[in-house]
Amino acid sequence: MKARTKYLVVAGAIVLLAPIAATVYYETGGGTGCASCHEIQRSYDQWAGSTHRNLSCGSCHGDAFTLDPAFHLNNFQRLVGHLSGRISEPILLRQPDLPEMLARCQKCHRQEFADWQSGPHASTYSRIFLDRKHNASEALEDDCLRCHGMHFQGGIRDLVSPINTAGPWRLRAPELANLPAIPCLACHQIHAHGAPLPRPAIPAATPGPKQELFRPSLALFDRRNQLHFAVRLLPLPEMRDHDRPVKISPDPRQALCYQCHAPLATNQVGSGDDRTAIGVHEGLSCLACHLKHGQQTRASCATCHPRLSNCGLDVETMDTTFKNVKSPHNIHFVKCADCHPRGVPSKPGARRRALPFSEATFTRR
Repeated sequence: MKARTKYLVVAGAIVLLAPIAATVYYETGGGTGCASCHEIQRSYDQWAGSTHRNLSCGSCHGDAFTLDPAFHLNNFQRLVGHLSGRISEPILLRQPDLPEMLARCQKCHRQEFADWQSGPHASTYSRIFLDRKHNASEALEDDCLRCHGMHFQGGIRDLVSPINTAGPWRLRAPELANLPAIPCLACHQIHAHGAPLPRPAIPAATPGPKQELFRPSLALFDRRNQLHFAVRLLPLPEMRDHDRPVKISPDPRQALCYQCHAPLATNQVGSGDDRTAIGVHEGLSCLACHLKHGQQTRASCATCHPRLSNCGLDVETMDTTFKNVKSPHNIHFVKCADCHPRGVPSKPGARRRALPFSEATFTRR
């Protein structure tokens, strides 16, 4: 009986310690232990040349002191899978891994995380996919997951039921209800090649044109290929207003915006989810008015207009969607002729017509 008890104690200790031992195995050598499994070699090589290379693997992925038993069990399962040859490569983050990853992003990027969390891109699965007004007018489809739910492993039928415009709708994965449908990793590649951010981030003597416009991590996660595509690889569309070519900002960050806020195949301004500016704002970048993470637009008018327009009126009091979302004059498409159908009057005392924005004025910090 005593021998049996000892056997059970030893077996129990192995069961309890094996997952933690697997975690320690992965972490040894500051990441080289991770790379000893060939399935992780690719990720390790990317990390070694990335902006996060000064952080250990455990800083983002958890370590031996992580209190979540599921984390250690997952590492143990991967170790067993590696030894038995059952793990495919590369190993990718799964939807259940994202909440912990977001919490670790927040530890270092507090301001960016707070801005994102207070903005529209932090919308939850329930808010996006259980929207009665939207679902009643347009049937849900797999393409919805291209932007909302990039990391969800499955199709729309695995996420929402029923797939019709009658409802009532429910999430088939209720644990996702309050999780963000567009997490940090939708627009940022953590292992992107680049140098760590120096301190101070902008040396005082650096001229404006030489300052960094965006971090190397800015990239689109494509759920079909399960890969990130850097902004430099994403094209800017050729937009048209009927037959007229539209001048769009050369701001490369817009290429990321266009992946979700895209026009229809006709590339017509305002079609689909497009919001390309025309009229008085033609040529401006999305990020000239929308802050990067929170998307707030409160300071957008004041940034370019010292209160007054060319008409001599306070632009923030004009009848546009900046003042009232129900206005018939969408701030993205408003033209002078919308308010002056008989012709735009000249500004009293004006010696010359105001020049349009140049291509260099596509952004603000």
